[in-house]
Amino acid sequence: MAGSTLELTEANFEDTLKKGEILIIDFWAAWCGPCRAFAPTFEAAAQKHGDITFAKVDTEAQRGLSAAFDIRSIPTLAVFRDGIMLTQLSGALPAPALEDLISKVRAVDMNDVKAKVAAEQAKQAAQRPA
Repeated sequence: MAGSTLELTEANFEDTLKKGEILIIDFWAAWCGPCRAFAPTFEAAAQKHGDITFAKVDTEAQRGLSAAFDIRSIPTLAVFRDGIMLTQLSGALPAPALEDLISKVRAVDMNDVKAKVAAEQAKQAAQRPA
């Protein structure tokens, strides 16, 4: 859904993540003042970066997703690339900081990240009792 934000739910989360592109999720709630203040910044970034999936999770309606991400304060952004979570940040970002985050996510060497993930998974598997 290029150019706008997607409402993310437990029902469409896996399919959205499997697209393998950049995914930025905004965890928010209607009663949250900073969330409402950040919403136009998030929407403007979605309009500007049509190749990125910008998604919103209403923490009140999607308690399961909120729990899965261990959301303790809102707004919180979760940033994925190629199905791998790169970072999770709490707090409303000003537009320049969000643009900086997007630039950094685009610049990540995903081959390096995938190698590190594979190495960590192999290490964990080796530590499991047989």
